[in-house]
Amino acid sequence: MSTWPKLTLHNTRTRSKAAFVPLDPAHVRAYLCGPTVYDLAHLGNARNVVVFDILIRLLRRMYPRVTYVRNITDIDDKINARAVASGEPIAEITARTTVDYHTDMAALFALPPDIEPTATGHIAEIIMIIERLIAGGHAYEAEGHVLFAVKSDADYGKFSGRSPEDLIAGARVDVAPYKRDAGDFVLWKPSTPDLPGWDSPWGRGRPGWHIECSAMSWKHLGESFDIHGGGDDLIFPHHENEIAQSCCAFPGSTFANVWVHNRMLLVNGEKMSKSLGNFKTVRDVLAVAPGEAVRFLLIRSQYRSTLDYSDEALLEAKRELDRFYRAIAAHPGTVAAHDIPANILEPLCDDLNTPGAIAGLHSLADAALAGDANGAAGLLAAGAVLGLFNHTPDDWFHAGADAAKIETLIEARRLARTEKRFAEADAIRKSLEADGILLEDGPSGTTWRRDAK
Repeated sequence: MSTWPKLTLHNTRTRSKAAFVPLDPAHVRAYLCGPTVYDLAHLGNARNVVVFDILIRLLRRMYPRVTYVRNITDIDDKINARAVASGEPIAEITARTTVDYHTDMAALFALPPDIEPTATGHIAEIIMIIERLIAGGHAYEAEGHVLFAVKSDADYGKFSGRSPEDLIAGARVDVAPYKRDAGDFVLWKPSTPDLPGWDSPWGRGRPGWHIECSAMSWKHLGESFDIHGGGDDLIFPHHENEIAQSCCAFPGSTFANVWVHNRMLLVNGEKMSKSLGNFKTVRDVLAVAPGEAVRFLLIRSQYRSTLDYSDEALLEAKRELDRFYRAIAAHPGTVAAHDIPANILEPLCDDLNTPGAIAGLHSLADAALAGDANGAAGLLAAGAVLGLFNHTPDDWFHAGADAAKIETLIEARRLARTEKRFAEADAIRKSLEADGILLEDGPSGTTWRRDAK
């Protein structure tokens, strides 16, 4: 559409929805908390990335330059513990898991970030910010540790809206004797000879988790930037602590102006956890349906609502995509419309209302299936901003099938029908259906596609 609606986003900081106003309209800057690379990505990680991916695609249509930063946490106690348990060197774990993460996100058609910094590549910046915090009276050294003094920041706790008591309980803090306050959190901690460590003014050690994101976002986006994203499980303590560190290290900065948090993901109505046996990695669900179907399922609910995963819901998402691809296939040679249709763009600009955009997709499919090529062109244009319709209809419906064998059976069925051997023709159709291949007879012959089951 030629006239763009205003983009509104729900800002966790203000607890309200408002029009997005960039700090610099010529250059929008955004940061997403990335993975800690010690294990395969799970569905909660994937929802986070897919939601932010749609936001980035939208911003790139609206502004001349967008810088998207998503970090890699490659120094963490979970990584250290995995190395001890497996006997695999830390460097091999992080390298392999980073490749796995990239592969899984690509399977969901998530665009790569413009910059993907690693924590280990920003030790100098981490040390510099800690030194600034100490000099400003916001951090102190104690027994080889450096801790952030929460009482030095009058705004601490406002972002998450927690009381001091809730803050301590929510952080699950270690009330160590060297802490001035039970809520003080670690910026730097000593490393024993068997653990990764770097020289610092406070001895050989390694950074805490929270300070890493403050350093990486500052390095690549500046003291203040536009949008910070993540799951709502990160609001406290991670994002609360990022704000405290960054705003105290750089007085007068706002750190991130807008905070976009997606809600959690359930599996069959329950919180996903290994103890319940319902923990789903991206690899697990890619074995059930194609990556585009997984992506579609992740956007069928608006990002601030809870999403409930089940294999049945995933297959229903696949069937829904089948309908859209049939609508596109009805108009061979159609190219994407120049403008994103209004019934897609308007809901997306309303706090990423993806269910509203999907309703728009169905309207476009209705038109295409009724013979309007503009509906197919609109679907393709919408797919570019939603990250959908990355295949040709033929590739989508034929993926994973032995095309040559199926075409041979279709020809055998055609010949059987011509010779009035109808029982044999029906047997071929039923055999293919049992293998998940559906035949569709039309004026120009028989076509086939894989069923969503």
